[in-house]
Amino acid sequence: MSLYIHIPFCISKCSYCSFTSFKYDFLSAEKYLKALELEICIRFFEKTFKKQKVNTIFVGGGTPTVLDDELIKKLFLILDEYFYLNDVSEFTVESNPNTLSKQKLKILKDFGVNRLSIGVQACQRRLLEILQRAHDYEHVIHSFELVRGVGFDNVNVDLIFGIPTQTLEEWEQSLKNIIDLQPEHIACYNLQLEEGTVLLERVRKGELESCHEELELKMYNRAIEMLVKEGYVHYEISNFSKPSYECKHNLCYWYNDDYAGVGLAAHSHVCGERLSNTDDLKLYVEKLMKGTLPLQERILLSKQDMMSETVFMGLRLINGVNLKNFYDKFNINLTDVWPDQLDKLLSEGLVKISGDYLRLTKKGLPIANVVFREFV
Repeated sequence: MSLYIHIPFCISKCSYCSFTSFKYDFLSAEKYLKALELEICIRFFEKTFKKQKVNTIFVGGGTPTVLDDELIKKLFLILDEYFYLNDVSEFTVESNPNTLSKQKLKILKDFGVNRLSIGVQACQRRLLEILQRAHDYEHVIHSFELVRGVGFDNVNVDLIFGIPTQTLEEWEQSLKNIIDLQPEHIACYNLQLEEGTVLLERVRKGELESCHEELELKMYNRAIEMLVKEGYVHYEISNFSKPSYECKHNLCYWYNDDYAGVGLAAHSHVCGERLSNTDDLKLYVEKLMKGTLPLQERILLSKQDMMSETVFMGLRLINGVNLKNFYDKFNINLTDVWPDQLDKLLSEGLVKISGDYLRLTKKGLPIANVVFREFV
């Protein structure tokens, strides 16, 4: 199983962010960690009374590294209490460039964290201001020096394209700057203007012009060209890695394997069930202080649900869905479950079958969501 831990605090809210996160303050974070430990104890320890083994851990948010050194250490002491951290094959922590320090990185290293994910998003000051990011590119360079100096040799960088008013030249420059830093993994996400965000409101008011689809497609294709040329493997729709540095934790999601999510608004997929926690911070803490799990929803997945998820998650991978594995798992051929949909997608050139794999074509990659809808 893989484990996700949600830390819902940031220095400030980014203009495009629709995730469950709050402005950081020490007392709120301290109270949250107490509740988080109670959830872990109830879910993983109360019946077995022994440490659990997990394959991967991903600490995300929010910005986990916004926590003070004292609370960072407390978080990892909690994890060390309930899980065999030495047996974790990939242990990732999300961060922002202006929240990293040498001391904080040493704490992470001491507890077995072996992968960092740094939210850079853009390299131009004006775009960072539009996104309301609390760092600049100088912070990025400095953070890389710190990270490498402490000994981290598996680093991901997140970049965003399709930012309102962003030009193709600015996107190319961001890619070039990050390639020069030589991270092991680069994630290139197409900006989504989400309801309830400051950025969407600014676009609606006409203060900013949204990026045209044609330009977004050029940016996406340019990322593929530049990164593949530099030796990065395009292994998932939005993700590129140096050989053997694919994100193991995310592969768990894309293979539709089991994972447990702990923390505010966290989701889990365990033994055919999908669970989600409340996104109400006060309710989350109150329920756990009373010894009750803060579940918001619990869904028993049907065979059809699991087949659908296996296909549209697997199609995110460039290699696609393994047809033999699909049959072994569900005792039915994928092609027999969706014959009409497949005929349509194959005739439109959006997917192809190569050997034992169903995969997106170059034409289908940029409009993957259109393809996914056929399997829902």
